[in-house]
Amino acid sequence: MSNPETQQHPISIAMKRLPHGAQIDLPFYASTGAAGMDICAAIKGKLTLEPGERYAVPCGFAIAVPQGFEAQIRPRSGLALNHGLTIANAPGTIDSDYRGEVAVIMFNLGSKSFIITRGMRIAQMVISTVTPCHPVEVSDLDNTERGSGGFGSTGI
Repeated sequence: MSNPETQQHPISIAMKRLPHGAQIDLPFYASTGAAGMDICAAIKGKLTLEPGERYAVPCGFAIAVPQGFEAQIRPRSGLALNHGLTIANAPGTIDSDYRGEVAVIMFNLGSKSFIITRGMRIAQMVISTVTPCHPVEVSDLDNTERGSGGFGSTGI
């Protein structure tokens, strides 16, 4: 866990530890250059995720994301590469007006069972700014070289 006193944090994020999150780390940066804070599983014991199975894993805390920001929940690359674990709705979004428990929808894309244990780092959380927009209906869009080509239209 990195030392918060050695890093500059431009915004503060209020986090409330829930009773079942006792002795579980609140989100933390694992290195000084990390973009995402690791978040941990706040399950009672062990949870086995079979291949093709998904489960909303509780994280034992609630968060108050400031207006104008969101928290994105993303997979951990080591779990994805080494075990086929990802997040079903990656990235998941925590809106600034949500005050419930943070949970991660883990999905096992691997070929073997995977055991999640209490306190295991299961995902990462990135705080990002939100740019609100005002949708405007138009009859035509401007032309581009790509046009409506999608899904591989620009090559591999």
